[in-house]
Amino acid sequence: MHDANRTANLLGATALAVTDLTLSGATGAAGTSASGAAALVVLDAAPGLSVTELGRRVGLSQPAAARMVDSLESGGLVERRQGPGRWVSVTATPAGARTARTLLAARGAPLSAVVDVLDDEERETLDALLGKLLRRLHGEVGNAELLCRLCDRAGCVRDGAVCPVGQADRDEQNDEQKDPQKDPQNDGRNDGQNRDAGRDEGPGPRGS
Repeated sequence: MHDANRTANLLGATALAVTDLTLSGATGAAGTSASGAAALVVLDAAPGLSVTELGRRVGLSQPAAARMVDSLESGGLVERRQGPGRWVSVTATPAGARTARTLLAARGAPLSAVVDVLDDEERETLDALLGKLLRRLHGEVGNAELLCRLCDRAGCVRDGAVCPVGQADRDEQNDEQKDPQKDPQNDGRNDGQNRDAGRDEGPGPRGS
């Protein structure tokens, strides 16, 4: 019988090393914190979010998200726009959009170098295994946007590929529609505000 603890330990070491590589590349390219880098990627894919919703997608409380937006705004990377009533949206500036693309490239380069050690068949196998793990992690995290806050979303669904996190999110929504008594707002994973808007702009195209 295979030692599951050893597999878990190897996964932990790999995850930590990959995290160090990706965050170093992304934050270095953006000149921001990890949350700030993620916010730029999120806003490039879904402009016009509220500060609260943006914070939800990058894992920050509303006060912390407001401070992050202040910092990005002072750097000329995002701007606040007044909407109807008290609504204020956050949008990446042209400089912020360019920075988002630059940091995604900086994030992707070391990851590509890591998987270069694998041949095509091994990469295909790894794709399937990672997809299975991501679907499992979606069940734990319960927030597709948070899980994919630093993802290259276009790359994930290239050539008709299906985003495993987006698919897990759609499957969850279908289950909720079949069972109206199941309310994910009661499990502490969602704050309820802008929930539908957040899901509609989640990882991968809705049909992917």
